[in-house]
Amino acid sequence: MELLDKVLSKENLNNAYKQVYKNKGASGVDGITTDELFSYIKEHKEEILYKIRNRKYKPQPVRRVYIPKENGKLRKLGIPSVIDRVLQQAIVQVLTPIYEEQFSDNSYGFRPRRCCEQAVTKALELFNDGYDWIVDIDLQSFFDEVNQDKLIGIIRRTIKDGNLVSLIRKFLQSGVMEKGVIQETKKGTPQGGNLSPLLSNIMLNELDRELEKRGLNFVRYADDCLIMVKSEKAANRVMESITTFITRKLGLKVNVEKSKVARPNEIKYLGFGFYKRDNQNIWRPKPHIK
Repeated sequence: MELLDKVLSKENLNNAYKQVYKNKGASGVDGITTDELFSYIKEHKEEILYKIRNRKYKPQPVRRVYIPKENGKLRKLGIPSVIDRVLQQAIVQVLTPIYEEQFSDNSYGFRPRRCCEQAVTKALELFNDGYDWIVDIDLQSFFDEVNQDKLIGIIRRTIKDGNLVSLIRKFLQSGVMEKGVIQETKKGTPQGGNLSPLLSNIMLNELDRELEKRGLNFVRYADDCLIMVKSEKAANRVMESITTFITRKLGLKVNVEKSKVARPNEIKYLGFGFYKRDNQNIWRPKPHIK
């Protein structure tokens, strides 16, 4: 059975529908709500499945919304239509078990039975094992900058079903509607879609593999990655070589102003700062003041 058949199987689509309905959320550009989703699927299911199987399905543009960030700036989100959320969720349910076998133990974001607290705990363990020089690399607008051709090339190494890969590319290139105007999306993977977290992990698993190949200690939660070494000299060397790898091999941008070599008490990671008590040589976590 081809993977697309698994994605479009009745059981998988039913489970995807239940997940999207449970999560609720705003409607996309077509205005259809999660409460209207069941009747919409009932009426249009055969037509949608026919179009997907014949590579004629065209996802709707995502609806652009902005949410405030803690620094006062705005984060861009894209809200797909509810039917596209169901289809993306159906893809995620089939691909997640396949990619879970490939993903690193040091990656914690958007994965089953993993959370940010585990990433913070792992980082603390490494700090207290003497790996307390940190290479804190900030990926500039990661979700907006993903090179789609590189990402599709990485996916093709594992997913041999061309019809499914084609559908994933269509979701990447579905466009964004803002103030009634549709903009092309020839790069990036819009935050807000069900598929985006998995695709980000597929892309950044390339970084994880490179770090493991070099024998480096690290923790990664989505695009927040800390690399831990034992000296300032090693940290500066790693910063330079990994920045080159990210730029040249992954086609991503490193924010040079925000990236830094630091000690644990000089960083914030996943909402936590780190400190040592007087007369105790143990790094401890504390919720960050921000």
